[in-house]
Parts: sequence; structure tokens; C-alpha cells
Amino acid sequence: MDTTRKLGILVFFGVPAIIGGGVVYHFFGDYTPVIIYEMILALFAGGIIGR
Repeated sequence: MDTTRKLGILVFFGVPAIIGGGVVYHFFGDYTPVIIYEMILALFAGGIIGR
């Protein structure tokens, strides 16, 4: 997988991380669920990039 594709995947997961993190914080009112959500996204993105 080339570098531009890896960067594209990171951007693809970066947008849900920013917007989804705000939505998760709005519903739960705490940063712990946001951190868990961000870690799940990071693991999923890392799994795709590491393939």
C-alpha cells in the first residue's frame, strides 16, 4: 500500500474521530467514552493500514 493511500485512510478515519468524538461527548457528558471511541477507531484504522 502506498503512502498516499495510507494518508487517505487516516483522513477517512480522522473526520469521524473529530465529529463522532463530539457526538459521543454530547450524549455521555464525559471524556472516558470519547477516549474509548477514539481508541476503537485508531485500532481499526491501524488494522487497515497495517494490512
